[in-house]
Amino acid sequence: MLIFRHKNFKKALQNQPKKVQSKFKEKMKIFVEDQFHYSLNNHALTGKHKGLRSINITGDIRVHYEEMKDGIVLIDIGSHSELY
Repeated sequence: MLIFRHKNFKKALQNQPKKVQSKFKEKMKIFVEDQFHYSLNNHALTGKHKGLRSINITGDIRVHYEEMKDGIVLIDIGSHSELY
């Protein structure tokens, strides 16, 4: 699976605390193995985010991504309140 990072995602990830960045790496390893692992709480979004999916990184930090034919594009990372 190819994973692309949108330029806005790269900036948003850099602005996260080091602890969150580390947890992101852990969760992405799980994601590559099994997109729908129970710990990721992978789900489709609705409303203004329709077409995107969300996974949990920590209790409050989420990653939004879009599925493409040849892989996925990581769109944004942030707290629940920041993203919604």
